Amino acid sequence: MVFMRFRPQLIFASLSRSPKPRTSPPPAATLAAAAARRRHSTTTAVSMAAPSEDALRRALAERQAAVDAQAEAVRALKAGGGASKAEVDAAVEALKALKVEAGAAARRLQQSVGAGPGGAAREEMRQAVVNTLERKLFYIPSFKIYRGVAGLYDYGPPGCRVKANVLSFWRQHFVLEENMLEVDCPCVTPEVVLKASGHVEKFTDLMVKDEKTGTCYRADHLLKDFCKEKLEKDLNLPQEKADEFKRVLALLDDFSAEELGAKIKEYGIVAPDTKNPLSDPYPFNLMFQTSIGPTGLSVGYMRPETAQGIFVNFKDLYYYNGQKLPFAAAQIGQAFRNEISPRQGLLRVREFTLAEIEHFVDPEDKSHPKFVDVADLEFLMFPRELQLSGDSAKLMKLGEAVSKGTVNNETLGYFIGRVYLFLTRLGIDKGRLRFRQHLPNEMAHYAADCWDAEIECSYGWIECVGIADRSAYDLKAHSEKSGVPLVAHEKFSKPREVEKLVIVPSKKDLGLAFKGNQKMVVEALEAMSEKEAMEMKTALESKGETSFKVCTLGKDVVITKKMVSISMEKKMEHQRVFTPSVIEPSFGIGRIIYCLFEHSFYTRPSKSEEEQLNVFRFPPLVAPIKCTVFPLVKNQEFDDAAKVIAKALTTAGISHIIDTTAISIGRRYARTDEIGVPFAVTVDSATSVTIRERDSKEQIRVGIDEVASVVKQLTEGQSSWADVSKTYPAHVGPQGDQE
Repeated sequence: MVFMRFRPQLIFASLSRSPKPRTSPPPAATLAAAAARRRHSTTTAVSMAAPSEDALRRALAERQAAVDAQAEAVRALKAGGGASKAEVDAAVEALKALKVEAGAAARRLQQSVGAGPGGAAREEMRQAVVNTLERKLFYIPSFKIYRGVAGLYDYGPPGCRVKANVLSFWRQHFVLEENMLEVDCPCVTPEVVLKASGHVEKFTDLMVKDEKTGTCYRADHLLKDFCKEKLEKDLNLPQEKADEFKRVLALLDDFSAEELGAKIKEYGIVAPDTKNPLSDPYPFNLMFQTSIGPTGLSVGYMRPETAQGIFVNFKDLYYYNGQKLPFAAAQIGQAFRNEISPRQGLLRVREFTLAEIEHFVDPEDKSHPKFVDVADLEFLMFPRELQLSGDSAKLMKLGEAVSKGTVNNETLGYFIGRVYLFLTRLGIDKGRLRFRQHLPNEMAHYAADCWDAEIECSYGWIECVGIADRSAYDLKAHSEKSGVPLVAHEKFSKPREVEKLVIVPSKKDLGLAFKGNQKMVVEALEAMSEKEAMEMKTALESKGETSFKVCTLGKDVVITKKMVSISMEKKMEHQRVFTPSVIEPSFGIGRIIYCLFEHSFYTRPSKSEEEQLNVFRFPPLVAPIKCTVFPLVKNQEFDDAAKVIAKALTTAGISHIIDTTAISIGRRYARTDEIGVPFAVTVDSATSVTIRERDSKEQIRVGIDEVASVVKQLTEGQSSWADVSKTYPAHVGPQGDQE
């Protein structure tokens, strides 16, 4: 979840999953530059980069300094009395020119940081979209008559149909195409499962409270909003202060409760609504807790993601699949996160739909037989090297990205390509879609590579799909907790002698030394590569102890010789037993749908040009209703013909509505354009009708008995509008658009 803190890194926090221990971050200044570029990078790759925000701030500071110096010179000339009127006038004109230059520099900076007219236009567009969506009942706040509950929304009739169409296409594009095993697991999950995954311990956000009213806020949101507002609105912000705020934004995910609290106090951040002081930050678990059964003794949680149900069923799914790898399991379902302060409409909610895939693969062979099908795709990619160097996302060919190692392996690359095709076929604008690689401070220590499909909307770049190579972390965690080995087998044609690395931590000695942190030290030791383990073995044999970085603790610890045994052992094996790696694409369906709403929305003038009409340009694939049927006038003959057409459309499985209201045909067109209906059938005779295409407003004339066939071809993508326009005559008549 698509939509990223711990798994908080998935949808509606982000889209990654499970507890994500952090690796050591790169230098703060480097990450700050990367974060700033992520926020302000352009939507297309350009050959000539625009001036950076830092350069624009320096230019503004220089021009403001020049204005101040010239103003002082003018005052001196006037006060001295020795200057001629011509000299004073010339100095004043020079001051005016410098002020004009300073004003222009300020406007360029405003545009760069997203304030000013551009930001106002985005807000205006967003309001137009949201107002239309709520008025046409695509979605509305839940429990509206009781003033609603933040973070909960109801989908109305057209919204339900769009969502159903998106999910239907997801199943077709992924589950059917890849022969995936679809499962449906309960929303209520026993505590032991989520303890194994790490959610009980780490699925948290840091929260602060208004000390007088008790109102709760996410601590990182308050700090983030403060820094962004300063960067966007304070054009005279000193460069060193701007750098500091960028550094805070870059490292925000890694701040401890103490560091967050210190920054909140340093900047004087108070409760947004009351201006009251805030408490110190403290962790709040985002899962909804419940009890299973009447005694209350069996603790459960509403699942924060759907994936754990797939992992715990791996053994049975592997057997069902004939004990063959690779294979993928998929699940669509509701997930729940008790967000501290939900905002941004459908983008951050407390109950949402996830569609997740867990593709199990041999860790020693991550090639994919169908990678060639997507290798030539070219789209915006934002690898970590570009982020850290301050560059923008660039157009890259997927095949080249994999061959150069930018994308870790073919299977991960294959799913990145399939996600791109899925989103663009839904109607997401290719120019506002990019794939961003996780920075080092975002990556869990066990992850091989992670990419997010980010879509730009009025809120900025929004993570909608997470595509991660999570190695074998999840299956190993559940194997250890449950005692059931979740492994795969590769049988050899004849026995092989193999040399295996054996790491045996002494849990007793580690427990005495590290107490509550013992488990994290053990996991880090067991996760060592062969190279790391042999280097440790050499150090322990020569010195008796060595320093060891434990990423989950965020510090080095001292390991002594008695705490761990490391050896290479030779064995004869008849089969290889291993824990599969997992490639996980995770889709935040609500986020994708909201971005689709924005990307599909536009306005056009009515025929009289007295008003602007709203239109959603949904592709037929996702449109809530595929076509409308309009009798041109109230007439029994036309009504009967409309019923015949409606019956044929129903038989063909095409969603439609009949509109026989007395308003003009143009108004009826406009009304259905506003909910994104791609085709309108106008009955103006008993033998033939016109079919109108929504965006071009072009019409063709078709026989009544052919209507269902033509509309079916168009809605299922078998023919394009250009194709049918060549087959059937164009129509221009009195019932043409009157909007």
